[in-house]
Amino acid sequence: MEIFKSIIDWMSILAIPLIILFFIGYGGLKKVKVYEVFVEGAKEGFNVGVKIIPYLVAMLVAIAMFRASGALDVLTWMVAPVTNLIGMAPELLPMALMRPLSGSGSLGVMTELMNTHGVDSLIGFTASTMFGSTETTFYVVAVYFGAVGIRNTRYAITAGLLADLAGLITAVVLCRILF
Repeated sequence: MEIFKSIIDWMSILAIPLIILFFIGYGGLKKVKVYEVFVEGAKEGFNVGVKIIPYLVAMLVAIAMFRASGALDVLTWMVAPVTNLIGMAPELLPMALMRPLSGSGSLGVMTELMNTHGVDSLIGFTASTMFGSTETTFYVVAVYFGAVGIRNTRYAITAGLLADLAGLITAVVLCRILF
């Protein structure tokens, strides 16, 4: 078990630098001017950022209303029997439910969990692993699809939520094994 934990630790330390080096190296092999392409992408990113502001504001208002109305608490109560089957602590339910909606909302929930239970607790480790292994599916669909004018999302939401579910279950199982 200790070897597995060491391997995971090293993989997490090396993952991002290796990915960056891979893309730079691959671009170099393909004779791409990596820096110039990066700068051009950054310019496009700024323009996209300006275009998505209205969608972002609408999504943040909707999320604030969802939390303030108490609907998150009701949904947490309804889903609790299912999450108990996989060994997920009930305190983690708001995190699991908020994450597909909002990064900042789920960060707030995670901060509350860590302040209450501690950063080195099983709940703290699981919440941070959930945060890193899932996506803000509804936010992505609302903001990015809206910014480019896509009205029919087809299977994007279903696929995103299934990926989120896989990330949540994996986070709970791995954290129970490792911590």
